[in-house]
This record gives sequence, C-alpha cells and structure tokens, in this order.
Amino acid sequence: MSGSAAGPLGIVAGGGRLPGQVAAAARAAGRGVFIVALDAHADPEVVAPFPHETIRLGAVGAAIDALKRAGCREIVLAGPVRRPSLFDLRPDAVGARLLARIGRAAFAGDDGFLAAIVRVLGEEGFTVLGAHEVISEVFAPEGLLSGAAPDAAALADITRGIAVVRALGAVDVGQGAVVQQGIVLAVEAAEGTDAMLARAATLRRPGPGGVLVKLVKPGQERRADLPTLGVRTVRGAVEAGLRGIAFEAEGAILMDREAMVREAEAAGLFLLGIDPGAARWDEGKRE
Repeated sequence: MSGSAAGPLGIVAGGGRLPGQVAAAARAAGRGVFIVALDAHADPEVVAPFPHETIRLGAVGAAIDALKRAGCREIVLAGPVRRPSLFDLRPDAVGARLLARIGRAAFAGDDGFLAAIVRVLGEEGFTVLGAHEVISEVFAPEGLLSGAAPDAAALADITRGIAVVRALGAVDVGQGAVVQQGIVLAVEAAEGTDAMLARAATLRRPGPGGVLVKLVKPGQERRADLPTLGVRTVRGAVEAGLRGIAFEAEGAILMDREAMVREAEAAGLFLLGIDPGAARWDEGKRE
C-alpha cells in the first residue's frame, strides 16, 4: 500500500468477507477507508463497521463521486460480483458512457469486463490495487497445507484439471474444474464454485474421489476476481466426495486459511498450492 499520502483506501465491495478484511488490514496499517458497497452484492454486516455508502451496480457516476468526495485515490475491488445482463444493469449517465468506452469487452466474459473496468477507473484518475497488495497473508502459498497428501492418482487428476481449467480460462469462461479418475465431472461457469461442487456431487463415480482445481485464468487481470476459496469450498468438496483441492500458489485467495485447514484435516482432505506453469509442478509432491 502506498500509505496515507494517497488518502483513504477506497474499497468497492462485492460479496463475502474479503472487503471487510481488506478494510481492517488498511485500518491496522494506520490508513482510513471508505467502502462503496454494491447493493444486492455486499454483505451489510461486513461493511457496517466502516464508513460506507451503498450504491447499485449500474450507478457508476454515483460511485465515482462518492469515492472522490471521500478523498480516495487508490481503490481495491474486493469480493465477487454477479455480472448482470445489460437489461438489469440500468446504468446511469456516467455508467452508460463507460459502457460505451468498454465496448464489446463488457460482454466478452468476466475477465474482459473486469480488465476494462480497471482500465476505465485508471482513466478516471484512480490507482487500482489488488486485494493481495493490502492483505498479503490471504495469498495461497505453494505446497501442502494439510496432513493428507495426494497419491499418484490424485496427482494425475490435478494434471488433467490444470489442462481443463487453462482451456476454460483461455476463453474467459471459468477458473475451476472437478476431475475424478481422469473424468471431468464439472467445470465452473457463471454459477460459481459452490454450485459446481453441488453438481459434481450428483455425478461422482464409484472408487477414489476426485479433486477440485482452481487457477487464475491465462492473462487474467490480477487486481480483480482472483480465485477465492474458503471453508464453504472445503465443505462443498467433502460433500462432493472429493479427496482434495489444488489451487494456484500466489494466485488464489484463501479466506480463513486456518479454519480451512482444520476442516480439511478433520475430513482427511488435502489442500495443495501448485505452480501450474512449472515443467513438473508435481516434482517432490509424490509420496
């Protein structure tokens, strides 16, 4: 973080607990915060302890004005946002102009949309930071976090999952897949990870359970919408009969890491941070 010289940290809050964690970390570092809470996305209890204003997603002009009135020059986009259709968005005058500037990227997939939003905010005079630049401890480390470890079959499923998720990410579709015994049970699209895991639970095959693989999309804008996992992800994986979760080290955000590890340990599930770009990412991981 650049510090108090940049004024209060502006946080555009989507869902989940991450916006509150970013705000608390900024405050602990001695910096003021101001939150634009996106209506129907941000959790009111998460933003309540901090100065904030609730604004609907399409009211871009109101959000920019609120951030500027608060003196924010640096902004963090934190928490998932379900991108609505243009018909539901109801953009204000500024929002309509920004959509025109974004152009086809607004409809080209989540990453294209978010990258365009980051670019436009920069053009409006803001510096956009990644949540991991404010609260680095949420970044997933490389290596095994749990006592359970993947065997050769699970490692093969992870390798298959990496190939599938990279293919999905290349066309800006999703960040995750579930693979069991080499069979792709489910891939992540607009429904999100929790719904994908619930679907995978209905498709599981007899025999050793599968794995969930979550990766950053190739070329993804890393200041927005990094893969995020938490206790709910672990519980969903357990309910789906999976043996483990593999996620991109220094690319995924782990919410409540200690609680995730406790849940995984109790269920005998492995948690593994991987470098999917390594020539032999699994070298040294085999038992």
